Amino acid sequence: MAAPHALTDLAAPGTLGAGPAAPPERSAMRLPTPGKVLGYTVLVVAAAGLLLPFFWMVSSSLKTANGVFSIPVTWFPDSPQWANYVEIWRISDMLVWLKNTVFLSVVVTVLQLFTGSFAAYGFAKARFPGRNLLFLVYIGTIAVPWQAYMIPQFIMMSEVGLTNTPWAVIALQAFSAFGVFLMRQYYMTIPDELCEAARVDGLSEYGIYFRIMLPLSVPALASLALLTFVTTWNDYLGPLIYLRDPDLWTIQLGLKSFVTDYSAEHALIMTGSVLSVVPIAVVFLLGQKYFVQGVATSGLKG
Repeated sequence: MAAPHALTDLAAPGTLGAGPAAPPERSAMRLPTPGKVLGYTVLVVAAAGLLLPFFWMVSSSLKTANGVFSIPVTWFPDSPQWANYVEIWRISDMLVWLKNTVFLSVVVTVLQLFTGSFAAYGFAKARFPGRNLLFLVYIGTIAVPWQAYMIPQFIMMSEVGLTNTPWAVIALQAFSAFGVFLMRQYYMTIPDELCEAARVDGLSEYGIYFRIMLPLSVPALASLALLTFVTTWNDYLGPLIYLRDPDLWTIQLGLKSFVTDYSAEHALIMTGSVLSVVPIAVVFLLGQKYFVQGVATSGLKG
């Protein structure tokens, strides 16, 4: 037989057998502070300012050649010229330009991922005399503008016979000091004890790099791949110097063919620009999560 106090406990409000307990009072909804409201307002205005040129580009691609720079500005054309997106494929080598651009962007991105991550592993986890000094000297080349050594590079590519070939652009862009810096910063966040344990188990430096470091550095690799792909895709000056044959032109070079000495097809230029932006926009949207994660993690430790 249950004790009297046990029956009293069972009959107490909120206990088993006494029905559901009264729900706790909901806390009052917290309103955003003025600082947050101001911050969000600034972000919205900044985002609108960044997106406005892209909106104007899309709008201009649906106008006539004379309507692009009409005054006042027409943001929404009365009669959209959808035929521009058909006409540009008919009168130009857009397919060839896109194919060349994709080839250069993919090859340069793959090579930079390998060379940047491999060199970064040596600077981050290998021990050799003068490592830090060599790294500082190598990273210091970022501060040197490309225009300062553009002519010596062209002479060098001419001597080896790589001008007017895509391999000149690939050879010059396959190595990136920024890529080494980004990957080294990420590798520094990985404990050295992990590499030491692998060495004790008999794993070589190449094995540590391929089997441990690369699988752990996917966010940083994705960030570097995204930055390299977008930079190579949008590059104009490099292909302009080395790719003289129209069959080798990238889309950035091809768009200049719509500009002549006396006129310019601005509507078709905007149409081609839209077609050029769509692939990198898709790539960026797909890799945005890894890009943010990789950049954020790479700055945790110097």
